Amino acid sequence: MRPRISDKEKRKIVVRLLMTREEKLRLESLVKQGKYACMSDYMRNKIFDQSKRKTISLDNEAKDQLKSLDYELNKIGVNLNQLSKRMNSFSGYNVGDNDRQLLKQAFEMMRYCLITLQNLLH
Repeated sequence: MRPRISDKEKRKIVVRLLMTREEKLRLESLVKQGKYACMSDYMRNKIFDQSKRKTISLDNEAKDQLKSLDYELNKIGVNLNQLSKRMNSFSGYNVGDNDRQLLKQAFEMMRYCLITLQNLLH
């Protein structure tokens, strides 16, 4: 059973929006992609919550460059993981604390860049 909603929180006002068939199909697709329960939830999110986010517009060349950078950063991360695994698995491999700290910092910076890029691209 649904929890009760106070009268103040109930949504009672209806807003009509006219659109073409193609626009409605696109809206339905966006609702499904965003995993919203309904069109109203999607539209409220886009109108009220999106205003808090920065919008970055990129041309196709910039998008391609960012995708390439994303790919390269991911490769660097894979290589760092492999190096770390080797260093930790061989007891005869002497790496000083400074080296470990530098590798850890490099890995964290790379990870931050990768997450930032992925958020911008998706």
